[in-house]
This record gives sequence, C-alpha cells and structure tokens, in this order.
Amino acid sequence: MMDIQSVRFIKSSPDLKSCPPAGPPEYAFAGRSNVGKSSLLNLLVNMKNLAKTSATPGKTRLINHYLVNESWYMVDLPGYGYARTGKKTRDTFLTAIGDYALHRETLGCLFILIDCRHKPLANDLEFINWAGTGQIPLALVFTKTDKLSAPGLDSNLTIYKKSLAQSWEELPVMFFTSSFNRTGSEEILKFIEKSNESYRNK
Repeated sequence: MMDIQSVRFIKSSPDLKSCPPAGPPEYAFAGRSNVGKSSLLNLLVNMKNLAKTSATPGKTRLINHYLVNESWYMVDLPGYGYARTGKKTRDTFLTAIGDYALHRETLGCLFILIDCRHKPLANDLEFINWAGTGQIPLALVFTKTDKLSAPGLDSNLTIYKKSLAQSWEELPVMFFTSSFNRTGSEEILKFIEKSNESYRNK
C-alpha cells in the first residue's frame, strides 16, 4: 500500500484557470452533496481534518488541491445535488467541475462518489454518463457500505450495473468504501499508485 508521508494544501480555486499550474498527475473526487467525500479524503491520507466534514451539505464550493508525497494531487471538487444554494450558484459549481474535468490535461482519474444506500439517482447517472461521453478517465466509489447488509449492497449494485449497462459497453472500475470501518482506501491508493507509474513511464 502507498505510504502517505506528506500532504500539503496548495490552493482553493473558483475555476480551472485559477488552478495551480499543471504538473503532477491529479486525482479528483466528486459526488452529490453529503455523499461522504470529505470523510473519504481524510481516510485516504489518514488525517482527521484535512478536508472539513459538515452536517450541512454542499460546503465544498471551490476546487481544492492537496499535494500528496510531493508527487501527485488529490483534488476535492464542489459537490452537486441538493446543496442549499441558489440555482445560479449550483450552475457555477457544475461549470467549474465540467471545465476542470474536461480540460485538465494531467487528470489521472475522476472518482465519482455514490452513496451505496440509494438506488440509481438521476443526477448521479447523468454525471457518470456525461463524464463517459467526454472520455474522462473515471472510477466509481460506493461510499457508506457499513450502512447496508451484504445482500442489500449486492442488490443495489446489481441495479446500478443494469442502469449503466444501458449506455456503457464496459463498466467503469468500482470501489467500495466505509469511512466508519476504514475500508476501501487501500484499493484506491493502489489504483492511484499504478496510475502514477504509468504517468511517469509516458
């Protein structure tokens, strides 16, 4: 497993042009508000308060860059969904996410987080299919797996796969995480480590 030796907050940016200069590979995390994104980011780097968690959905409003091991960026993207913001603000979030995901040349993977407790939600499916159409490298991360029984998780996953199979020839890579049980981070970090090796060998 990747050894996390250092994590540095670099910058919060309102849009792509304000982001740090492109350089190291970047791994961005996006999802509906209240999907558990901040908890997952903290789990990945084994820190309690790197990304601020909140009971109020939609607190991440900027593109946040963290430099990990001085060699790759972990990027926290604004949440989408039912954040308590006006339509204009939500549209700004989506524009920032879209511009970043489509045009950031060093984006190694866009991790789209999904609350495993829910059946496929329209805005999740729209976002996943939008990213696929844009040929953005992506993976799906099902969060809060401790909240479901194994049969319940299998059932929801089967429904998700059937929904995605309607528009995907080959399904994206999938990860299963629980910040409460501290599971799933090792698999994601192994994926990032392998991707970093490929990036260095280009």
